[in-house]
Amino acid sequence: MSKQNISTDVTIRSATNDDLDAIAACIEPFVAEKKILRRTFEELQSLIPSYVVAEVSNKIIGCVVLEVYSPKLAEVRSLVVSPEYGGRGIGKRLVTACVEKAKEQGVFEVMAITSEDLFFQSCGFDFTLPGEKKALFFLTRSSM
Repeated sequence: MSKQNISTDVTIRSATNDDLDAIAACIEPFVAEKKILRRTFEELQSLIPSYVVAEVSNKIIGCVVLEVYSPKLAEVRSLVVSPEYGGRGIGKRLVTACVEKAKEQGVFEVMAITSEDLFFQSCGFDFTLPGEKKALFFLTRSSM
């Protein structure tokens, strides 16, 4: 299959409880590489309503979490796409689905904490909010 055909064959949808094992398997290589944080099975299970998945031929090949903290703020978290499907716009479609989900829930702002800032900028994110608001962080632990 060419990149174009695979991209159009991808379904983006909300996760269900039946997806739990597949999501755990999808994120595991990224956890092993320390690109995303490890979550217990119980944590994954509690986040199922917040997950959006990408699938091809009933196989989950990517996923992301929209964690809503309040009506004002949500975060796009733990975005992964299997390497063999990278570069096909699937990650962008997952992020777009999260932003739409946030809009549907009336969330005012969506943030992403990432090392892939150019990717998120291509999805419409920016470093500052109107009024020049910026996120600042204080690290309270020495390592992950």
